[in-house]
Amino acid sequence: MTLGKASAFAASLLAVFALGIWVGPHVVHRSAPPSTEVASTDEAPAPAAPARTKATTPAETAAADEGPMTTNVPVSTPELHARLKPLMNYGTNMTLAADGFADAGEFAAVAHAAHNTTVPFVVLKHRVLDEKKTLAAAIHEFKPDLDAKLEARRAWIEARADLAGLEG
Repeated sequence: MTLGKASAFAASLLAVFALGIWVGPHVVHRSAPPSTEVASTDEAPAPAAPARTKATTPAETAAADEGPMTTNVPVSTPELHARLKPLMNYGTNMTLAADGFADAGEFAAVAHAAHNTTVPFVVLKHRVLDEKKTLAAAIHEFKPDLDAKLEARRAWIEARADLAGLEG
């Protein structure tokens, strides 16, 4: 191959690469593909997740201190999974995500904290379950620039709201 042909070949590769970078974002549709899960006909549709709100009063903040909640909702409840699924990454197996949590409140709080802080769920789950750290300590370890205690309280408030809708 001559120098001219090699130069032309390299220039064409560079042009194709540049064209791909320029056109790529306009061609790729970035939304998640439709779910492939098959719903049973005897199940009721999952209720919509409640709107997330922040604690606005000191009483709400004090009531949401980090810690386990007493709840009658099992971790494996399909309704709980339906409420928490939108907080997880696309394609998350909710049974595997809930595995290891003895308390539905703790599972919901870790899921909300992961969603709110963009800390990966598996990281928070590992730190809380395996390393026995508090949710605030786990958040602080991954994102020290955040107010970890505030984020943990917020997650517990949201978890309590999710569970209150299921217990009633």
